[in-house]
Amino acid sequence: MLLNELKRIVARGEDSTHQFKEDIRSADSLAAEMVAFSNSQGGIIFIGISDSGKLSGLSSQDVSRINQLISNAASQHVRSPLTVRTENIAIDDNHVVIVLTIAEGIDKPYFDNKGVIWLKSGADKRRVNSKEELRRLFQDIDIIHADEIPVNAGPEILDRIRFRDFLRDKFDEPMPESSTQLLQLLINMNLATSDGHLNLAGTLLFAEKPQRIKPVFIIKSVCYPGTDVMATKYIDSEDFGGPFDAVFRDALSFIMRNLRKEQQDQSVNSLGKPEIPEIVFEELLVNALVHRDYLISASIRLFIFSDRIEIISPGHLPNHLTIEKIRTGNSIIRNPILASFVAKGLLPYRGLGSGIRRALKHWPNICFTDDREGNMFIASVRRN
Repeated sequence: MLLNELKRIVARGEDSTHQFKEDIRSADSLAAEMVAFSNSQGGIIFIGISDSGKLSGLSSQDVSRINQLISNAASQHVRSPLTVRTENIAIDDNHVVIVLTIAEGIDKPYFDNKGVIWLKSGADKRRVNSKEELRRLFQDIDIIHADEIPVNAGPEILDRIRFRDFLRDKFDEPMPESSTQLLQLLINMNLATSDGHLNLAGTLLFAEKPQRIKPVFIIKSVCYPGTDVMATKYIDSEDFGGPFDAVFRDALSFIMRNLRKEQQDQSVNSLGKPEIPEIVFEELLVNALVHRDYLISASIRLFIFSDRIEIISPGHLPNHLTIEKIRTGNSIIRNPILASFVAKGLLPYRGLGSGIRRALKHWPNICFTDDREGNMFIASVRRN
């Protein structure tokens, strides 16, 4: 790194991947910063730069002392030990800035020597201190999946007619006669645990009223007359709950009834065609339901404005997935049980990352926002 490049980075200020330290005296404090970067996306600590961005620099004695601190912190104050890289950038004849690069870890989660897990939160760091945050971290590194976590209910909450029809239509199998046989079948289908609890996937797919167990897992829908969210004025509003396919079907109907109809080449007595093809919203709603982060206790939000339709899903794109990658068909399945059952025909789901590409093919004017700070993903379909 050259001095001019260093100055350009400093001019932009601190963020989630760049941090300034005028000096370092504590190996424990440095280890916490290393853990936060390793558990997130990696980053760089610039030592010899004040919080305000002043290049104060370090003397040769400081460099020797701090390099020893870095080595101790990375090897003895972090679990598991980290491999880091340093580079010295001269800012004048007697002073340098140490550029300490910490890569994203391959053995997450990392702890400091007090057993604390740290994560980056913007330009700062925060400790993981709740089960929900720990589960999300484990989900990010593919140790657990939200849809396999058990809920506080058993097979008694099943919609037995729905489940019976699914077994008949997809597997040509009858409904088990006894509760013991039913539980074993649910376990074999990865919809329940061995201690008799349904998991989240089994609840959302086949419970008679899933929202009694998970009230926030609904789609909240509002149609506004203008281009912004309004506190009191709206054209249409409804919350959609129930099993997966019912939520999808009702939300899709809400969108279609609030779209304009265009005559196009049809006769004057025709009902007209929707201004945007229905398949666009099929794909985006399925994507939201199957791939949202169910470790976040929040609802999917559906907003219809005069110039766009927004579908807002809890959770940003997982791991290193980017908008550019999903546009080309790449995908990471966050909820594999839900995805596998939906692919059996419960929803119009084709899998393999083709949904976004199919939506764009039928309506190219779709904008995507991966809001990592707000922890949500937004699909915004522009109206003509």
